Amino acid sequence: MHSCKWRTPVARYAACVTARKTSVRSITQSHAHPSKLRNLAICAHIDSGKTTLTESILLKSSFISTPGSVDTGSTTTDFLPAERERGITIQSASIPVKWKDWTFNLIDTPGHADFGMEVESASRVVDGAVVLIDSVEGVEAQTKGVWQQLDRYGVPSRILVLNKLDRPGASFHSSILSVLAHRIHPMPVVLTLPIASFDPQDYSRGEPGIQGIVDLVKWELWRWSLDGSLSRHKLATSVEEIKESQVLPPNHPLIPHLIPARTALLEGLAMLSSEFMEHLLELPPHPSAYLSVTASTIIPLLRSATLKSDILPVLCGSAIKHMGTESIMDYAGELLASPLDVSHEAGTSRFPVRLLAWKVSWDRRRGWMTFVRVYSGTLSRQSVLSNSSRGVKERVSKLLLFYASEAEEVEELPFGSVGVILGLKHTRTGDTLVSTHGLSRESPFPGITPPPATMSASVIPQTHADLEPVEDALNALIRTDPSIRMETHEGQLLVHSLGALHLEIVEGRLKDEWGAKCEIGRRRVAYRESIGPDESQPSLVEWTTNVGGKNVTASVSFSLRPLLDNEVGDGTWDDNIVLRDNGRPLRHPDALQDERNPWTHISRGIASTLSSSPHTSFPLSRSRIQVMGFEHPSNVPNSILGGASAIILRDHVKNRGRGPIMEPYTKIRVSVDSDVLGQVIKDLVEHGGEIVDLAESSLPLDEETSTPYSQEGVYIPPKWLSPSAMSSVGVEDHSIRLKRPVCAFTPLSQMLDYSTRLRAITGGHGQFETAAAGFRAVNPVRELEILNEIGRA
Repeated sequence: MHSCKWRTPVARYAACVTARKTSVRSITQSHAHPSKLRNLAICAHIDSGKTTLTESILLKSSFISTPGSVDTGSTTTDFLPAERERGITIQSASIPVKWKDWTFNLIDTPGHADFGMEVESASRVVDGAVVLIDSVEGVEAQTKGVWQQLDRYGVPSRILVLNKLDRPGASFHSSILSVLAHRIHPMPVVLTLPIASFDPQDYSRGEPGIQGIVDLVKWELWRWSLDGSLSRHKLATSVEEIKESQVLPPNHPLIPHLIPARTALLEGLAMLSSEFMEHLLELPPHPSAYLSVTASTIIPLLRSATLKSDILPVLCGSAIKHMGTESIMDYAGELLASPLDVSHEAGTSRFPVRLLAWKVSWDRRRGWMTFVRVYSGTLSRQSVLSNSSRGVKERVSKLLLFYASEAEEVEELPFGSVGVILGLKHTRTGDTLVSTHGLSRESPFPGITPPPATMSASVIPQTHADLEPVEDALNALIRTDPSIRMETHEGQLLVHSLGALHLEIVEGRLKDEWGAKCEIGRRRVAYRESIGPDESQPSLVEWTTNVGGKNVTASVSFSLRPLLDNEVGDGTWDDNIVLRDNGRPLRHPDALQDERNPWTHISRGIASTLSSSPHTSFPLSRSRIQVMGFEHPSNVPNSILGGASAIILRDHVKNRGRGPIMEPYTKIRVSVDSDVLGQVIKDLVEHGGEIVDLAESSLPLDEETSTPYSQEGVYIPPKWLSPSAMSSVGVEDHSIRLKRPVCAFTPLSQMLDYSTRLRAITGGHGQFETAAAGFRAVNPVRELEILNEIGRA
């Protein structure tokens, strides 16, 4: 066994990868038929086992010979030094994996909310997802966050995996209830049941965790021995024969529940298919009749229902012990969508090339790497592509398939595949690339919208000479991570991010990857301002400047007002709505590169004004701005419209007066002992928190999702199915004080040091989880505090 404990992460990684390389690295996608391709993401709340499951999949598919560990920093997909040091996933990693006759383009995504942009970009290009739940914790804040991201990008098929069933306190029963309580899906359908132990006595003792599973579809039992080897056994078609077969002891408590579990599965599918309903009705009226229905009959029905999101298949296992991994891979291939199953991708290799750039990364040796998904056609080396999002041409230098941090050069990327292009100079995340013949005039795909920034800090170069290199490094970092935003304010360089941890990673990447000599200043939340209500003051409609020694006048007329409560802002415009004179949305300047187009310069001018209010210097948000018309001399460059639109719009905003100030809020759920509950509530209220729930059990924070889905028609396994959960409850009543959850909305500015405060109040026994809750207008008292803080009172 090779040791992976070196002093430096890089040395440790190099040694571990060398130890784990196998002879099957020649896994090149041999142009698998699109029906056998599965572009899928592994998503979950942080610490639910995503990277561990990915490692287990790589082991079972013979991609590696020895699995890595998150704890030792030796996993395949977490290869950045910061990932290995912290034991978390920071950026998504893609690996093509062969399993049976399927090819999986597997994307391991981060679970921390601060790296939500990585999940956004991955969700945009996958056709299916494997969503993990920690079966001890159930559905958590970021579980719902990633689920909503998958909804937003229309990912059609998903599988839910109840992971970590080997842990004390894990509960299959409670996990299914949490799926309904948090309104993840109204129809979770259990496909596999865990066998906690093959010794019936262990169920009364509450041990161990998981030793096998029962596949209710294929009607077979999987058993893992102490050395990790797997044996599979076909189950008999009657309870009496199952008892006689000795696959399970005759008195095993699971045996009487096998028929009800399979009955619930089949009858649930029958509700979605009249033909299958008739088939079941024709079976003899015997309790074991449903056991004779074959997997070849069930799986097509399961696949159809999964693709339509009528059901949510539920699997179980323990990724760290490699239990259930093969089952997950089998059902991912059998149930998740292929590129041919998604309506807007029904192309073939005969179609002209059309790609979406879903991620851009920088490598010191290879340069800029653009991760793409091929939506039609076949991309070849040395091709010339048109970036229809930016109006520029790009030349492909090389094509790569990436195996986490390692790459293999290929001659082409076929339809449906995920790969990497080298040599693109202008392409950014969310851009559409098309062949220069046939599709160059096609409108681009809908872009990938970064989550709004919630925190900012100053970037301080060590010397004046370091300022320009630091700015260049920041611009390069922004190209790789569009959720980062940079601005210069009153001579100070500011960087905006998704959270405190995100800022730490930004600082580390600037120094480690680009060698920038700088420090990150004090953290500050990113406030917003809306436009004021006063329309009485006249505003500019013309702007005069000197061009080539002559005064030139340009005019741009605007109509603007605050957004109504029921109006939804555009995320690309920081929750504003920006319209052209014809009422259609104006694209953000990041998506406009044609210098001859006057709208490119008007868009830049509007973006400049929206980035900094004349009253507070905060970005403007929740505003509706429409360009009613513009005019400038024909012999003057269109660029004059950029300055005109910026200054005229700024004058409009200034004359309307300062609008409401908004600050980012966070949803928080705190779990504490009953004896300190009052102190925790008092602390939250004193720091501006709004208590919304003091329930005895974990319930959703969202008001609109506070009513759980009905349990009617859903098979919910008994509590004792996970005996350690029953045991832990009994122990808790006697030796551990009862935990009580507190749910609240709190200003993010008051929660930057909350872990320290909670540790002091609870003696280190309290736990909490948070999720972004958008921006809220502040009250007059809080507004005065914010203005004093920035010196604008």
